[in-house]
This record gives sequence, C-alpha cells and structure tokens, in this order.
Amino acid sequence: MAFCPLDYRYGSQDFKHIWSESGRHERQLEVERALIWAHWQLGRVSEDDYNAVAAIANPESVRKERVSEIEAETRHDIMALTKAMAEAAGDAGWCIHLGATSNDIVDTAVALQLRDSIVMLREQLCLLIGVCADVAERERDTVMLGRTHGQAAVPITFGLKAAVWLDEMRRQLVRLDEAAPRIAVGKFLGAVGTGAAQGENARELQRLILTHLGLGVPLATTQVVGRDRYIEYISWQANLATTCEKILQEIRNLQRSEIAEAGEGFDVKKQVGSSTMAHKKNPIKSENASGLARIVRSFIIPTYENALLWHERDLANSSSERFTLSHASALCEDVVKKTRQVLTNMWVDAERCIENIRSQRGLVMAEKVMIDLVDRGVPRDEAHEILREASFTAVANKEELIDVCSRTPAISAAFSAEELEAMFEPSNHIGVSGEIVDEAVALARAAIQITE
Repeated sequence: MAFCPLDYRYGSQDFKHIWSESGRHERQLEVERALIWAHWQLGRVSEDDYNAVAAIANPESVRKERVSEIEAETRHDIMALTKAMAEAAGDAGWCIHLGATSNDIVDTAVALQLRDSIVMLREQLCLLIGVCADVAERERDTVMLGRTHGQAAVPITFGLKAAVWLDEMRRQLVRLDEAAPRIAVGKFLGAVGTGAAQGENARELQRLILTHLGLGVPLATTQVVGRDRYIEYISWQANLATTCEKILQEIRNLQRSEIAEAGEGFDVKKQVGSSTMAHKKNPIKSENASGLARIVRSFIIPTYENALLWHERDLANSSSERFTLSHASALCEDVVKKTRQVLTNMWVDAERCIENIRSQRGLVMAEKVMIDLVDRGVPRDEAHEILREASFTAVANKEELIDVCSRTPAISAAFSAEELEAMFEPSNHIGVSGEIVDEAVALARAAIQITE
C-alpha cells in the first residue's frame, strides 16, 4: 500500500531511487567495498580478499531482504549489512567493516546520495536556465505594465521580468557549484573521530576511501559528518524552491482573468479546469509546484535541529534525516522540473499587455513627463507636484492624463503637442531594459555551456 504522496504522485523515479531503500543499500555496499580496497592499498588486506569482497558488494549478491532478516534479530542496520556481506564473502568475510564504525558507512553512503542528487539537481537547474533564457530573449521587447504594491507603476518589458528570474537562477547555480565540495563529504575516523581503530595510517585510509568514492575529505569530525554541510544543502534547495515559486506565483498572478497578460499552457483538447465551471483554465501545475516548494522550505527547521547532537553524537538526528534529506531532495527536483515545464509552455499576450497599459489612461507615464519637465528646467519637486495634481485630476474626472497635461500651463508651455504625444508612448520609457536582458541571457547561457 502506497502511503506517502512521493510514492505515487510527486517526483521522478530516477531521482527517488537515489534516496530509496535500495539506493541506500547499494551505496552502503559501495562504501564497505571501498573500505576493503583502501586496506588493500595499505597492505592490510590481500588482493584476493579484496576481489572476493568486491565480487559480492552488490545488491544481487547481498540482497536487501537478507539484510532486513538479520536486522530483525540484531536490531542494528549496519551490523545486519556486514553479517550479510560476510555470509556472501566466505573466507574473505574476516575483513569486512575492518576498523569502521557504523556511521562511517552511513554518513559516507549519504554523501554519495548527496553527490548524486546534486548532479541531477544541477542538470535540472541548467535545463530550467536554458528555457528561461529563451523566454527572456523572445519577450525582450514586449512592453507591459510594471506593478509595485499591486498597483500600476511604470512600463517594463516581459523580457526584463524574465531576466530577473534568469539571473537569480544563475546565482543559484553558482551557489551550488561553490557548496557542492563542502556538501558531498564522507568520514572514516571511527567512533569519536580519533581514527584510533584505523591505526597509524588512519588519515591516509580515510583519504583513500573518500577520494576513491569521489567524495570530499574532512579535516575533523566526531562520529558523524558535521551537519552544517546538510544545513547548507537543504538551505540551497529551499532557496532554489523559493526562486521557482516566485516565478510561478508571478505567472499565476498574470493569468488572473482581469490581467490575462501571460499564463500557463492549457491542453484545450483534453485538459479540464473545473468539474463544474467548464470555462476554467486553471494554472494547475504552477499551483502544484508552489505548494511543493513550501514543503521543501519546511525542512529547514528540523535540519538545523539535527545539527544539535550530544557530545560526539546521538541518534536524535537519524530518523529525522531519513525524511529531511530524501523528501526535500525529491520534491526540489520535482519543483524545478515543473517550473521548466510551465515556462516552456507559457503564453504571453503582447496585445493584452498594451491594453492594460492603455486602461490606466496614461497615468503610468506621469514619471516620464515629470523627468522631461526637469530636463526643461523645472525644479524636480515642482515638476512632481505638477504631475501629482494632474494625475489626481485625471483619476477624479476619469480623463486621459495627456488631456489634463495639455491644458496644464506649466506642461503645455514646455512641450509641443507632438512632444507630449511621444511622452505617452510606453515603449519610450523602458530605459535600458533591452541591454539588461541581453547581458543576463549571455551570462546565463555561458554558465550552463561551461557545464556541458
């Protein structure tokens, strides 16, 4: 019986496999094998013994079901693993888990899960960046209404809106690349981090194991890897999920019936928006991913608390981390993928964008007139007051601002009718938006090309 929505509704199977019971089992076997390999390199284990262990260090030879049977008796997961491995290894079983404590295996296997998750998350983020760059470039010059405080402000371009999203995602990529070496780190210095059980070559043994596995090597640990690493990982995911939700929230807002400037794609042949309101085209995927992003962020608090262990360790973090690391990771990947799908199929109605600007009766061009007045020698505060009074008159009388301006002496004396008309053209007040879009797109594409 499937219980968790991750089992039957959210996340990709390939990604979830990393954090599944079998994915954990596979990586713990890999760590145990790497331990014997390192002992062989240091001359403590023979090549024949290593080869015998390597031959059975796989889920076909050491079945998870057998490990579970032993764990039911021992009530210790890693002891069950090592016993099952020893059964399969025969005479070579003597060296399995040699010098290790359970958490050497557990935390190093988790580091492998983190490493593999980062690879997949990075891939999805790069794909999302590529799609967002396409949107920014396509809509570079699409003029629309800029809004602050939920109110009409001044014109903006959809391209600039997308460039803001794009550059934020590029920063998320930079953050991940900076953090990955700190996050994907194992440990192998025993029960309290002294390396006493590993012998005089303890640090070299640890270095061999971890570099062989493609992981970072810590300087000092207790029995566990420092949980500041997990905090950084979950915090990055929460940050990325927030970026995605910010994009999706904007699209949802722009799709509102009274705005209708952009929105999520809708399959009119098959898709249903409502069971009763047949006309509805709801932004279902955006809403779905927005809700999941909130769950990703919710794992920040227990992740911080999991760092607060007694002395060299306790087990209060263990059960919690089975949820925090796996669920946050799988859901974050799902959020990123759905955000990409939304942007890929998003529609933008350029005509509606202009209609909404026109519906403001020229008020959004008040700033443009004020700035041009200053350029004609009117003090800034005086120009502001002139446009404030003209704007409120236009609102009160439901007039076009240009008509009020044309009969305002201070304005009509400064500009010809043609000049005033040009001031109320929205495309004449978008500043350097195009330059910003071009640079944001170039930087983002360069960032993802480096990784290909």
